[in-house]
Amino acid sequence: MSQVPSLVKRRYLLKLAAGMMGSISFLTGAATGGEQQTKHNSISSEQALKLLLDGNQRFVRRKSIHPHQSRERMDSIAQMQRPFAAILSCADSRVPAEIIFDCGLGDLFVVRVAGNVACESAIGSLEYATAVLGCQIILVLGHQRCGAVIQALQEQPISGRMSLIVENIKPAVDIFKCASTSKNLVDGAVIANIKYQVQKLSESSTILTRLSRQGQLKIIGARYDLDTGIVSIIS
Repeated sequence: MSQVPSLVKRRYLLKLAAGMMGSISFLTGAATGGEQQTKHNSISSEQALKLLLDGNQRFVRRKSIHPHQSRERMDSIAQMQRPFAAILSCADSRVPAEIIFDCGLGDLFVVRVAGNVACESAIGSLEYATAVLGCQIILVLGHQRCGAVIQALQEQPISGRMSLIVENIKPAVDIFKCASTSKNLVDGAVIANIKYQVQKLSESSTILTRLSRQGQLKIIGARYDLDTGIVSIIS
């Protein structure tokens, strides 16, 4: 009798994974270390985005499968990493990429900084993720009610090096305020900032520009909804 739940769970996982562009072994963590490296190298930007969005749908529906969190997975990637996607995310504690995309160890190369700003160190990290590790997608992930964006909207002096974050957001906010008639200034500014950081990544790095022109990289913006958990593509 104890085997029945295990069989049902296995069938469910196989059915869930069947519609994804990635392999079933990728989702369940059944692949060996060497096999995993090969599969990651073959994952296109379209496939990677689908993996991310499918994982987010599982998270939203409370059907996360928590892949790649075993000791075997940890051992298989100990000597080499091949994440399938790179993410520039806000450092907000409510937006943990591995959880909201239902991923595990070695799946994502995540750069987190307040306001998801494309600062110099973030750009350098993402150059490494793409040119060295082979990620073919960078997802710039902002979120609802971002505190850094709100601070940029208020135009008040801010102490310490926090001001550097705000200064990286203000260009987007200023452009948005000049052009917008929206009553929801915060959410509009959040989206404007995401688009601005996408553009900055696309134009501020010769490495990322070259990979994009060669068709080996896509840089995409997305917004995370704190109330629903849904990630929406915005650019």
